[in-house]
Amino acid sequence: MLEASHPTTPLYPPPQGGRETIFTPRFSRKLARVNDSRTLFAALRETADADAAAAMERAVTSGADRDLARINVLTFAAAYGLDEEKTIAAFLHAAKLGIFELAWDVLCPSCRGVLDVTETLQDVHREPYACSLCSRSFEVSLDETVEIVFTVSPRLRKIAAHDPQTLPFWDYYRQVFWSSAVDVSDADLEKLIAEFTLDARVLDPGERATVTIDLPEGWVILFDPVSHFGHYMKVAPERTAEVQELTVVLKGAREPTATTELRSGPLRLTVANRTARRALPVVWTENRKFDELVGKRRPHLTAKRIFTNQTFRDLYRTDTLAVDQGLKIISLTFLFTDLKGSTELYARVGDLVAYELVRHHFLLLNKIVAANGGAVVKTIGDAVMATFPTPARALAAAFAMREAIGSVGVDTRKEDLILKIGIHEGPSLAVMLNDRLDYFGQTVNIAARVQGLAVSHTIFATKQVIEHPQSAALLAKAGLTPEPQSVTLKGVAGEVAVYEIP
Repeated sequence: MLEASHPTTPLYPPPQGGRETIFTPRFSRKLARVNDSRTLFAALRETADADAAAAMERAVTSGADRDLARINVLTFAAAYGLDEEKTIAAFLHAAKLGIFELAWDVLCPSCRGVLDVTETLQDVHREPYACSLCSRSFEVSLDETVEIVFTVSPRLRKIAAHDPQTLPFWDYYRQVFWSSAVDVSDADLEKLIAEFTLDARVLDPGERATVTIDLPEGWVILFDPVSHFGHYMKVAPERTAEVQELTVVLKGAREPTATTELRSGPLRLTVANRTARRALPVVWTENRKFDELVGKRRPHLTAKRIFTNQTFRDLYRTDTLAVDQGLKIISLTFLFTDLKGSTELYARVGDLVAYELVRHHFLLLNKIVAANGGAVVKTIGDAVMATFPTPARALAAAFAMREAIGSVGVDTRKEDLILKIGIHEGPSLAVMLNDRLDYFGQTVNIAARVQGLAVSHTIFATKQVIEHPQSAALLAKAGLTPEPQSVTLKGVAGEVAVYEIP
C-alpha cells in the first residue's frame, strides 16, 4: 500500500537569523489569541455551567488538534464527567460568543459518513441525498441523519482541520468524512489499514496513478471521500492469471455508484483525478467483518435532540429553518399542559394575583421542562406546548410538574392550582411559524386532544408513550399502574388507545 503525505507549515515556525523577540508580529498574534480566549471564556462563565466552561477552556488551551475538530458534545461530556444538557447548553453559548463554530452535518444513515456540511440548517435541502460508499439514497430526517458538531474557532486556536486539504490521509477520514457517531479507535484504524485496505494514496489535481492489486473474492470498493465518489467491484471466485484492467476517473460531480464485474486475481487499476482538489482514494475489501469494524457507533448530538433543548430555542430562535423548508422527524414526544379553571381563578383572586400565579406557573414549567431535556415550544393562553426527545423524559417532566404545581403561590391563595397534562409520541414536521421553530402534523393534534381528556391531577398519555421501555421502567419505579381507555378524539379517525396515570 502506498500513501503520499504533504508537509504542513507549523503555525509558529522558528525565526531565521536570530532569536525571536516579543515585538514580532507572530508573537503579537499569539498574545491577541490568548487575550481573546480569556475574555471570551470569562463571558462564557457568566452564562454557562462553570464545570462545562472550565473543561472547554482546558480543551482549547491544551487539547490535541483532533479533539477540537467536529466535537461530539455527548462524548465530550462523558470524557469530563459533565451533565449532558448543561454541556450542550454551554457549547451553544460558546458558539454564540465565537469560541466554537457550529456546523450541521448531513449523514448517511448506514455508514454515518458526512455527505454535506452547512453553517445553518436552512442550507439542508429536502431532496434525497446519495451516499456513494453505500450506494443508496435517503431523505433527511432530524432524528439520525443530521448531527450538530463544534470546531474551535481559528480566532482562538488554529488547528489542522481548519484547512482539511492539508490533513494527512487517514486524519481526513477521521476528522472530515466520518461523523462524530463513528467510533473507530486507533486500534480499529490500524486493523482497517492492515486487513481491509488494498491501496490508499493521495492524488493531486490532474494526477493519475496505476497500481496492481490482487483482488480477493467478494466485494471490493474504490472510494474517495473528498469528491464522494464510489465504484464497486463484484469479484467472482473463479481466479484468473491474466491481468485485468480498470480505469476510474474522478470528475468532481457526484455520480451514481457503478459496479464492475471482475474475477479474483491481478488487477491493474488506474485512478485519474480530474477534480480541482486533491483526492484520497482508498480500495477496501468489504465483508461482514469490515462492516462490523467501521460500523461501531456512539451517541451523538442530533438535530432532534438540539431542537428539544431550551437553550437552543432561546439562542437560535429565528434562524433555524427557512420559512418554506420543513424537515421531518420520525419520532418526537409532545407534552401539552393547561390550567384547570383559570378563568374562574381570575374572578376569585383578582387580575393582579391571578396574573402572578400564572406567570410563576410558567416559570416553574419552563424550569422542569429544561431539567428533563425538553424545550417549551410556545404558550397558548394558560397552556404550554413542549417537546422531548423520548417519551420517558416527557413522562418524568409530567410527574415533576404534577408534584410541584401545588407550591405555586401558596401564600396568596387557598385553593390548589390543577394542571391538566397530555403526552403523545410520533412523527412530525419541523417548520418555521411566526418567526419561531414549531411543529406540524397529526401527532401534535393528538397530543393536544389527549391533554383535553384530563380533568384533574391525572396525566393522560397514549399507548406509544406508556409502552416505551424507559417509560415502563419509570412507571414501575413510581409504583403507578396506568388505566387503559379507548377514546374518540376530534379530528382523528377511529379510536385511540390512551392511558390515565393516577
